[in-house]
Amino acid sequence: MKHWHIDQLDWGSFDPSRVDPDLVAVVKAASVVERNGVDYAVYLNHVFSDDKDFQEAADNWALEEVQHGDALGRWAMLAEPGWDYPAAFDRYRSTFHIDLDTTSSVRGSRTGELIARCMVETGTSSFYSSLADATDEPLLKNICKLIAADEYRHFKLFYDHLNRYLRREKLGPWKRTRIALGRITESEDDELASAYYTTNEPPSVPYDRKRCIAGYMSRALKSYRQKHIDRVTGMVFKTIGFKPHSRLHMLASRAVYALIRQRQRSFAKAAQVTSA
Repeated sequence: MKHWHIDQLDWGSFDPSRVDPDLVAVVKAASVVERNGVDYAVYLNHVFSDDKDFQEAADNWALEEVQHGDALGRWAMLAEPGWDYPAAFDRYRSTFHIDLDTTSSVRGSRTGELIARCMVETGTSSFYSSLADATDEPLLKNICKLIAADEYRHFKLFYDHLNRYLRREKLGPWKRTRIALGRITESEDDELASAYYTTNEPPSVPYDRKRCIAGYMSRALKSYRQKHIDRVTGMVFKTIGFKPHSRLHMLASRAVYALIRQRQRSFAKAAQVTSA
């Protein structure tokens, strides 16, 4: 069940004078990734083929993901008149694919799959919270706050199912940590790079993953602040079985924030080189 509807948003509140072009580029990329939630629901239905409760939850999750994409895409068309969200999504779908025929998780187990899903929702919840804080444009701020709240509920949804499967598959904290870190590092793979490419660069320009991920990350990571990373780290700790709000959590959060600032500078330099 959706907690809000796209038509209920105050689209008349859009203020073009407060649009940040760097955030437009990020929002455009995010819109097609969110819209692609239907494919991930198909994949999850195959992996959890005999779990009707989870399948229903995954289908409802996908409906909200699609709405996220549609809201972001509609906003981006206001921010950049002439940009075509449906056409960009079609181009993205023709460029990036996930395996919809598999019947087993790429994470090795259903528990591993749910850990990976928790990591995705952890990342998106913090991402949209950071965008909401970074933008002065009132409509985008509202959209991002609504999406961030949805993504946090999605995290809780997958976390509840994770606990159910942990009772069966009993993955220890260190195995869970390896899966979680593996999914986090995949943020620099083709999904986001392809999204940035198909929404921000013309087809005449050849795709280059390093250039595109630098273009995306150099913009997306700028909006993060320590408070966002504190929440991220707590959600990660909770997922892998470590105690959040501990001294270790505090130290890890500070280290992660420092790493993110360093990575943002590195991506910014790479983006400058590739655009020169």
